[in-house]
Amino acid sequence: MKTALMKTRTQAVKPAEATSFAEDIITGLSSFPKSVSAKHFYDAIGSRLFERITRLPEYYPTRSEMRVLRDRAAQIADLIPLNAALVEFGSGSNAKIRLLLEATPKLSAYAPVDISAKYLEEQAEELRRDFPRLEVLPVVADFTKRFELPSRIRPRPRIGFFPGSTIGNFEPLAAVQFLRNAARILGRDSVMIVGVDLVKDEKILHAAYNDGEGVTAAFNLNLLARINRELGGNFVLNQFQHRAYFEPKRQRIEMHLVSRKRQAVSIGGKTFEFECGETIHTENSYKYTPQGFADLARQAGWIEGFFWTDPDEKFSVRALVLKN
Repeated sequence: MKTALMKTRTQAVKPAEATSFAEDIITGLSSFPKSVSAKHFYDAIGSRLFERITRLPEYYPTRSEMRVLRDRAAQIADLIPLNAALVEFGSGSNAKIRLLLEATPKLSAYAPVDISAKYLEEQAEELRRDFPRLEVLPVVADFTKRFELPSRIRPRPRIGFFPGSTIGNFEPLAAVQFLRNAARILGRDSVMIVGVDLVKDEKILHAAYNDGEGVTAAFNLNLLARINRELGGNFVLNQFQHRAYFEPKRQRIEMHLVSRKRQAVSIGGKTFEFECGETIHTENSYKYTPQGFADLARQAGWIEGFFWTDPDEKFSVRALVLKN
């Protein structure tokens, strides 16, 4: 967990965003099997629920990654050239980027990339206040696609930052495409710092996505509540059940919402039929072996320079170097 677009934000949904949400939901529920992009988890309620998830004892990724970043901050800083610009693909909470900014005073600029202009500016103002010598240059863009960096950054050495195991939310071919795109944006001799969740005991993975308090279940079901609120749907939440499990052949967690009965749901005048046991596939979270991710990155033109894990070897942070 979770997705490339996870956020802690409460701003109102803009008309264009609402239209995209509606189109994605209609398309996803019209397909077979039914599926909805995990990026739609993160309305205001979903974002608050995810923040609760990160503090649960079962949910190890956030704590483990923060531990690696704290422990290895000095080594990561050694990889960053003087006067470099750091580009974060998908700007989330400032907590992780602060660890790097505090450890690397030689950075001259930071460019967070996200689709939400308001959210970006709010985060940027906090960092400008706390790091007055750092040039903070937000980029409003979909980081999974090609975008232009600010002109003041282009002449500088560039470092990529992609934390949070977000790479695991991509299908492997899409992950390769994302890394290729990042290579084009960052340029020759660049370095990319990536958070990657590791394959581990299935019991640990199961607990992380099926917590005892039921917060992850509420997070998953909130997607249906959001459809009701924003699109006039009539989902009855207790007629659907959260299901998350590890799929060993694909080495990924799958999250689904399972219909408890045969039923029909209406959204904006369109009706969708559900059989008993039929699911809406809401998220994938791929887990990688150390060599598996190194091989994937190599397909996109990157070689692994450093590989760090937390003491329990649950989570990894990788320093990828662009091949010439």
